[in-house]
Amino acid sequence: MENKNNSSKGLKNQEIILKELLAKSLVLFIGIGLISGLAFGVYLLDVKNTSQLVFVEGPSISIVTEKLDFKKGEEIKIRIVNSGTVPLIFSDALYGLRITGLSGILMYSPVAAQVISQLEPGDEVEFSWDQIKNNSDAALEGLYKISAKGVDKQGNQVEKSTTITIWK
Repeated sequence: MENKNNSSKGLKNQEIILKELLAKSLVLFIGIGLISGLAFGVYLLDVKNTSQLVFVEGPSISIVTEKLDFKKGEEIKIRIVNSGTVPLIFSDALYGLRITGLSGILMYSPVAAQVISQLEPGDEVEFSWDQIKNNSDAALEGLYKISAKGVDKQGNQVEKSTTITIWK
């Protein structure tokens, strides 16, 4: 009988230890989940810039798309807007437009004449991208960065980018 009591006490001790380990593991995993969720949220705030058009005093450029998430193969209309109060100068008729992967690898840049272009305050130009890269391959699903770069009359560089997502 004493042997039976010792074995039942051993089982109860094992159950208590198991419950304590489970509780500690649960707290640990919830803590890791909260921290990783917060880090991912901060990353998305940085990458997924949703304020595309903001008018400011001085030199500024904005890139505007009709939305931030596109279906694969859908045409993407891109507007480059001089959202500042001074004229901007561009080295070509593309207005410095480039579409890259997040790693910075150039995916698409339209072919245009190498002429000096100017965008007056409040003016805009529109381009469209059919999701075909420069090498004639279709763009894959993922995040893409659309950027434009110019200079003001004093030679200060003005650059803006926005991030879009292509889904299946």
